[in-house]
Amino acid sequence: MVGMDEPREPQPNPFASGDAWADAPLLREIQRVLLSSTGPVNWELARQIGVASASWGGEDPAPTDDDRRAFEEAVRLAELKVQASTGLEPPHDIPRVDPVRRGQWVQANIDGLKAIVEPAASKLAEAVERAQGEAAPAETGGFAQQMLRPLSPLLLGAQVGSVLGYLAQHVLGQYDIAVPRSDAPALLFVVPNIAAFERDWSLPPTEFRTWVALHEVTHRFEFARPWALGRFRSLLEDFLSTLELDVTGLQARLESLDMSDPQAMQDMLQGEEGLFGTVLDQEQRLKLGRIQAFMASAEGYGDHVTHAIGRELLSSYGQIEEAMRRYRETEQGDPVFERLLGIEMKREQYRLGRRFCDAVVEATDERTLARMWESEDSLLEEPRLWLARI
Repeated sequence: MVGMDEPREPQPNPFASGDAWADAPLLREIQRVLLSSTGPVNWELARQIGVASASWGGEDPAPTDDDRRAFEEAVRLAELKVQASTGLEPPHDIPRVDPVRRGQWVQANIDGLKAIVEPAASKLAEAVERAQGEAAPAETGGFAQQMLRPLSPLLLGAQVGSVLGYLAQHVLGQYDIAVPRSDAPALLFVVPNIAAFERDWSLPPTEFRTWVALHEVTHRFEFARPWALGRFRSLLEDFLSTLELDVTGLQARLESLDMSDPQAMQDMLQGEEGLFGTVLDQEQRLKLGRIQAFMASAEGYGDHVTHAIGRELLSSYGQIEEAMRRYRETEQGDPVFERLLGIEMKREQYRLGRRFCDAVVEATDERTLARMWESEDSLLEEPRLWLARI
């Protein structure tokens, strides 16, 4: 014990000025995330929120070697069946089969969303700057006007992360979202979600995983066409280039936001209107219709081929199809477009594509239907007119 008369060692002053971050790992991490992006979206924040929320409230176990072997075998079988049924030339590369956790799916797909989010985010930044420049001096002191510009990269990053986390809890594979990637390095299978679906619907694992592989491989064949990804990218860029954003509406939502209420922030990030507050005029609705037609073609063809092969290959196919039908009834729209841009993309549009494909095959055969992937021209509304054109 130190005596009263003995000199004491000088103690550091906790209130002295200096680098407080050096001794506060949590604060240093927060600073790193907040300062990690100089662009219109804080992608590091999106990644961290997406990974964290992907496994929120549930287990996210790592796939096993047995999982990898099972999916590799399912993909090999699916490639043989899809090529034989459709006559489509298979992709030239050998797919890497990658069973993943939910958090790994987020990490693998965050770059794919940049094609959608970055153009809209840049337009939002320009619109905010323009609105601030046009505001009268008396109006510049408002909270939303002052904070929208520095806050928007954080809000957008948080919303992208929220959407990715939501998707990661539901998707089964790489092609479950309507954003095809040209640089997709592998066929991803989200094992925790697939295993949970098998348990919930009492499905035989080997057959259900073959069904998932059929769905993924069919989409892989579609987007291996030389024109397909370029067509989707050009449609998306054309639509986003003329997008009008409701900056006033976003400012109003920020003004009314209770920063002390976490639920209010979550509702803002996950609301159906999207953070951007998109406003569509007639021209933009026409451009959106072209995107919807393309996506309906891809989804409809994928569902049709999976059905045509699955009903002959899988003894439990009727059970699998009923489970998927009932599951999809709970998904009214596409969360990527709706939650990020506030644009309605109903599942009915995808079902239209399936009916189109079914009608073409009923009138002809599978090889004739596969010709829809020879070029970017298609007419979903009337199969017989499409047949007359080709």
